[in-house]
Amino acid sequence: MFEAVELGRKVSKEEYKKQEPEIRTQLLDVQGKLKDSNMPVIVIISGVEGAGKGEVVNRLNEWLDTRGLQTHAFWDHTDEESERPHFWRFWRKLPPRGTIGIMFGSWYTHPIVDRVFNKIEDAEFETELSRIVELENTLTRDGALVIKFWFHLTKDDQSIRLREDDEKFKKKKGESLKQRYAKRYNRFAEVSESAIRQTDSGKSPWYLIEASDKFYRDLTVGRTLIEAIRQRLNDKVISTEPDGIHSPLSPEAASATITILDQVDLSQSLSRKDYKKQLTKYQNRLSKLSWQARNKQCSSVAVFEGWDAAGKGGAIRQVTASIDARLYRTISVAAPTDEELAQHYLWRFWRHIPRAGYVTLYDRSWYGRVLVERVEGFAKENEWMRAYQEINSFEEQLFSHGTVVNKFWVHISQEEQLKRFKERELVAWKQYKITDEDWRNREKWDDYKEAVNEMVTRTSTAGSRWHIIPGNDKKFARVEILKILCKSLEEVLDS
Repeated sequence: MFEAVELGRKVSKEEYKKQEPEIRTQLLDVQGKLKDSNMPVIVIISGVEGAGKGEVVNRLNEWLDTRGLQTHAFWDHTDEESERPHFWRFWRKLPPRGTIGIMFGSWYTHPIVDRVFNKIEDAEFETELSRIVELENTLTRDGALVIKFWFHLTKDDQSIRLREDDEKFKKKKGESLKQRYAKRYNRFAEVSESAIRQTDSGKSPWYLIEASDKFYRDLTVGRTLIEAIRQRLNDKVISTEPDGIHSPLSPEAASATITILDQVDLSQSLSRKDYKKQLTKYQNRLSKLSWQARNKQCSSVAVFEGWDAAGKGGAIRQVTASIDARLYRTISVAAPTDEELAQHYLWRFWRHIPRAGYVTLYDRSWYGRVLVERVEGFAKENEWMRAYQEINSFEEQLFSHGTVVNKFWVHISQEEQLKRFKERELVAWKQYKITDEDWRNREKWDDYKEAVNEMVTRTSTAGSRWHIIPGNDKKFARVEILKILCKSLEEVLDS
């Protein structure tokens, strides 16, 4: 693969000075047009040590308007990053729509380095590459343009470049990280070639750049960016189809009259005496378990979904009453802000993933994409259809990282919902809870029920299964949720 770019191509300094003004002008032109689009551009900077990746990044910051440009360097993991799933550090740095984000070092760096130094085996390396492909597919299906540059030097050119760097910076004796990498040039080439081959696609292609001559290198990067952005902006239709994502349900099953919610026994209840007894028992248990989880660096995520007036808020309050306020955050999800709309819909949830030992409670969640956005038409069919796969991938990363994931759907009958709606209208301090939107949603009960059925079928997995909670009796629902939270923590802490 790499021999195809070992051609010794060069550009003279005079020719570079002649071409540079036009490259800069065209880059600024496409960047200005990008600003008015709905497309973020993600530029990946990777390659062999000594190839001048830092020089390229500096050049792009010189050529482009930095008001629409973000540059992020990903070196060693910080403590904050190490305590969360690996992709968290990248999701939080993704560029908003209409801007360019340069990733100096990226989601490719650690898998390649770890495989070269045998910190991971082939199976884990393949798993990481699969996750990368899924991430890039997720971003490109949402309209992002991902441009990946690999800067290549021959082994001899690398040795010369590193020796020049040592002399330039008057490096003291001792082996540098670059020199360690250079000693394994052949192994890096082998692993990198495998990574490139497995992650190269029409939607997020790799561009191999010969980097022995800095003038040729920089002009080639500039031209490539111009062409890639211009071509995407000129495309009449950007395909956002779900790429082979098919429903696991037959058409008959997907629109079945009887759903999983119809199987829930809503008659279950607790007397006030039993409720107080069990509430105290499980709140005390959860309090102790949450501190044990903190000491063992075990994080938790709990998702609360359910019908309007199902009692999610009350259940969350009983959970938070059990946990020290220093250990949890509650994220109440409403309509996305302008900042959130400028990103992939999962971005606003990724950024709230808890650190090791902490808890995040989501009062409504990423499942809005396949519930309210589906039913109300806020998301196109191909958008909510591909969301099932994207959500499963997201939650699999949480689970693989060791995060305890619990998902609750609080279910009530239509009659009980109507009763609670009317109560809210009559009680002054509850009136803020009832809106015209709640009544409109009620009219689409069957549509939501079908959406819930498909949601549970597609996204209840071994690592993050759904718990359907009977909620006609609020007391029963609250205790049941506490029981499940305790059990899930006990299983992990005792393993």
